[in-house]
Amino acid sequence: MKLRKILMIPGLLACVVITSMAATNSTKTEDVKYTNLKVLPKDISSKELQSIMADDFEDGLGVSCGFCHANAKDGHGLDFASDAKPEKEITRAMMRMTLGINKKYFKAKHPSIGSNALTVTCTTCHKGEAFPDGDTALK
Repeated sequence: MKLRKILMIPGLLACVVITSMAATNSTKTEDVKYTNLKVLPKDISSKELQSIMADDFEDGLGVSCGFCHANAKDGHGLDFASDAKPEKEITRAMMRMTLGINKKYFKAKHPSIGSNALTVTCTTCHKGEAFPDGDTALK
């Protein structure tokens, strides 16, 4: 019986430590503040942002992150806050356009990018292509 109690204490301590680490990690991911957001909400969660990037842009336009985001100056990864690539401002204009269309013509009260309530999205025109209908202006 004594041995059982002795073995139980480290097990309980391990559970407490693992639970507190999980809580700390989930808090950190939600506390991320993104910079240079001009159309998307300033307080967007990491999960929402990743969903928009994957579902709306990667799937809707068939592009990867580097299509709009510039390379980091140090050569490692991308500089997500940079406005160095014109595609990023074009994307912002397109987001404003789709929000405006949904609000004006489909009476969306508070349209937001990534919402399932939007009638017109990137995919409406792009259909998985970066340049819909043969538009090669940026190619």
